[in-house]
Amino acid sequence: MASASCLGLVVLVAMASAATAQLSSTFYDTSCPNALATIKAGVTAALNTETRMGASLVRLHFHDCFVDGCDGSVLLADTGSFIGEQGAAPNNNSIRGMNVIDNIKTQVEAVCKQTVSCADILAVAARDSVVALGGPTWTVLLGRRDSTTASKTNAENDLPPPTFDLQNLTTLFGNKQLSMT
Repeated sequence: MASASCLGLVVLVAMASAATAQLSSTFYDTSCPNALATIKAGVTAALNTETRMGASLVRLHFHDCFVDGCDGSVLLADTGSFIGEQGAAPNNNSIRGMNVIDNIKTQVEAVCKQTVSCADILAVAARDSVVALGGPTWTVLLGRRDSTTASKTNAENDLPPPTFDLQNLTTLFGNKQLSMT
């Protein structure tokens, strides 16, 4: 269980690091200087209500990043133009924390309207959850843009089912250019 958690954390950090084109840890320093503190306060409030939400936010971030990159697409509900990731078999009735991200987004919008992406809020919330629960910290690179679409098919093809063994997981992660080292 602990090794699976460590593997998930390593994957998240690796995926976030891989998408560094114009990302910066100081992205909101001038446009929304209170963004990170607002996100942290929202995470703290959520964890004070339910400690398990920390793991749920990390898992939600993984499910976002593993399907088409860390773009917030997992947060999108189905529309007339697409069927999103939430109803995909690996997500259906199993991902939690979207309401926490929605609440944090509302708080961030009150401080800085239309500035901070949901994708960045999710990335920071996952990190802040790990730290709040006694885990390590890392620098989150910011400046992601939110997706305007999502794909149930991609989620079903990309996310590992709970039946995968280590060999299947290693292959799947390798397909994403991730290794065990």
